This record gives sequence, structure tokens and C-alpha cells, in this order.
Amino acid sequence: MNNNANSLIVLDFETSGLSPDNGDRAIEIGAVKIENGKITEKFQSLMNPGFRINNFIENYTGITNHMLQSAPPCHEVMNDFADFIGDDNLLAHNASFDKKFLDAEFSHIAQCYSGEFACSLLVSRRINTNAPNHQLGTLVNFMNIASEGNFHRALFDAEMTAKLWLVMLDNIQQQINQSSVPFELIQKIAKTPKKNVSDLLEKW
Repeated sequence: MNNNANSLIVLDFETSGLSPDNGDRAIEIGAVKIENGKITEKFQSLMNPGFRINNFIENYTGITNHMLQSAPPCHEVMNDFADFIGDDNLLAHNASFDKKFLDAEFSHIAQCYSGEFACSLLVSRRINTNAPNHQLGTLVNFMNIASEGNFHRALFDAEMTAKLWLVMLDNIQQQINQSSVPFELIQKIAKTPKKNVSDLLEKW
């Protein structure tokens, strides 16, 4: 496993609702592999959850029941995804949401992962203190990151999160004056109160 924050898997789920505890399932996954600060591989698939999704989700994601009918079932896609992530660390924007669904989908197929999660949303709240808010689309505009595509589709969101992440790592790297940012530091930043983050980076 690479413990550098610029080598990991960035993932995003689109889902049938907000919680796997209520029976919601993943309906699309998108992910990119970042190795040494470069996007090297992509993974995307729709997933058939085995039931109809509601109109709100169809309109919000642009994923229709018609599209899901011919999609492979969740278990097939998630087995492939387990191979894709290997033992890499993982990143998502609002990671608690995506982690919840990854854990639930993997528990259906008795799969597990050994990497740890980082959350670009939590890190952004602590280092991008001037941003109007920390939604992915807002941050992409705030950082002037070029984007062509539709938010709320899994691969596009994963790619935008990856680009945002690399810009944020550059900023952190300049502050700690080192050639790379350890994954461990990222996890510390996410748990540190905003007012103490600059101290943490100075001491690092």
C-alpha cells in the first residue's frame, strides 16, 4: 500500500436513496486511480439494484430505470471493483456517504478492503476557509478547475474530486515545504479544528 496522499482510488456512488440501512442500493459507481499525482485508470459502471428507482433519483442523476434494466447486477460490478481498488487507500467527497455504501455493497458479497478512507470535503473545510461552501461543484469553480460534464454522474464526480484533490495537495505541500504529503497527515488535518490547522502544518 502506498502511504502517499497522491496515490489512491477516488470513488463516487450514485444511489437509489440516502441510506443502505433503509434498503437503498448503489446504482452507479465511478472511480479513478491516482498514482503519484496522475490519473492512470478509470472504472465506471451502472448497477441494477433489482428494483425500480423513484422519479426524484431519475431526475437528479439522469440515470433512468430503462438504463438500469440492462445494467449488470450490483454483485457483479462490486466484485470487479474490489479487484480495481486492490489494497489502495480511498478518497471520496463526503466520504462518510460513499463509505457507507461501499461497506454495504461489499457486505452483500463478503468482500472487504484494506485501504483507509480520506474525505476531500472535511479536508477542504479546514484548508479552503475562503470557499463559499464545500460542495464539489462550488469548489471546482472556486479553484478554477476546468470541468466539462454533468455533476451527479459517478465517473465525472470522481474525476472532479481527483482534480480538486491534487490542487489541494499542492497547497498543503507548499505549506509543509516537503516533496510529498503523507496520507497520515491528511487524516490528521480532517480531525483537527480549523483554527489549529496552520499550527499542525507548520510543525509538520
